[in-house]
Amino acid sequence: MVDGFYSFTSQLKNHYLRHGALLLRRSDRLGENLNIPLPVRSSQLIVVLIEPEIQGNVGAVARAMLNFGFDELRIISKIGYEFEDEALARSKHAKKVLLDSVIFHDWKSCMEDVSLVIGTSGKREYGEKVSFRHFVMPEELAVRLLEVEGKVALVFGREGVGILTDELQMCDILVTIPTWEGYPILNLSHAVSLILYEMHKALCDGELGNQVGLPKTTHANRLLDPELRRMIHKLSDDLAEMVKVQEHKRPGIAETLKRVIMRGMPLDDEAHRILGVMKQSRDSLSQSIEEE
Repeated sequence: MVDGFYSFTSQLKNHYLRHGALLLRRSDRLGENLNIPLPVRSSQLIVVLIEPEIQGNVGAVARAMLNFGFDELRIISKIGYEFEDEALARSKHAKKVLLDSVIFHDWKSCMEDVSLVIGTSGKREYGEKVSFRHFVMPEELAVRLLEVEGKVALVFGREGVGILTDELQMCDILVTIPTWEGYPILNLSHAVSLILYEMHKALCDGELGNQVGLPKTTHANRLLDPELRRMIHKLSDDLAEMVKVQEHKRPGIAETLKRVIMRGMPLDDEAHRILGVMKQSRDSLSQSIEEE
């Protein structure tokens, strides 16, 4: 039995010596097309990881991003973040995604230049909490983003606890992957892969134009200025504070206003008209309160 084992390992070693170099060359060739331009999209999608815990997952995320033509990665970590060998190894030919990534110490600085923030979660709440978790599906989100310009942040939470409730409340749209309810939470890199696949597929399914590396593309012309987004959030909060409701219902009203407006992904001129109505409503409510 021992002789047989050594005989087998010897054969395996000889096989590797004969074919190992060939296998390595084949592996190297997997990255030889990296000079092909990345897909041109209307929006600039940024993958954001909040306090990632497992280096291998981060490397796998970088690989998944480049698989589908995305290369902008941001990491939020209060204590900073350094890539170790495991992350670099798991990223394979996407090491540049890691090396070009930007580390932020807090949410605010990370989202300062972003027009639309999309949060991801596998926790699908019901009852009173549902006002904070109105989800869209990945394929629906992907189609909507074809008509959006500007920077879009796609945020993924910690491997252990995901995106915290207060962070979810700072997102404009929430997306969930329709997993089985018995075990809904995906591995981080798997979740990134599934959502980015839908975005890439929607781009490939477009009917207008052609690109190198893509069968088809779609033209889109949407943009929402970050300042308009901030104004929508502010006026939603103002209106929620003025309406006559029980105090504990105000946060839910504000969140619903923000979600409904941002879910429509308005153009700048549409946002200006919405803001005009919101301002008049706020002023009328304020005057009514003063007269009481």
